[in-house]
Amino acid sequence: MSLEIKLPIETIIVSETDAKGNIIFANEDFCKIAGYSIDELIGKPHNIVRHSDMPKIAFEGLWETIKAGRIWKGIVKNKTKSGGYYWVNATAYPSKTSNGELRYISIRIKPTEQEIIEASNLYETLK
Repeated sequence: MSLEIKLPIETIIVSETDAKGNIIFANEDFCKIAGYSIDELIGKPHNIVRHSDMPKIAFEGLWETIKAGRIWKGIVKNKTKSGGYYWVNATAYPSKTSNGELRYISIRIKPTEQEIIEASNLYETLK
């Protein structure tokens, strides 16, 4: 049985990936909530925290959006290293470094209970 982790209201999870989706930065809140050390996250694909309840199509839409240079927003269920899970209200967007290298930045905060219910219902229909 998975344990749900409720994010404290002040939690702000931030990460940055390279153009391939590999994590190049994760803040302390990300490490704390997901249960990984920074060394365990750096260089790994961001889907290391993708919960199996999340339909693949939901993440395909996210990547299509940000690869097209647009901002994506949505509610996501992630998994922790220990097998628990947590919901986040996520915003992901493309960015470029001063050298022109493509990066993706994601900022995640605590969703409302209503947002979680609506997202759960939507993802059930996509399975």
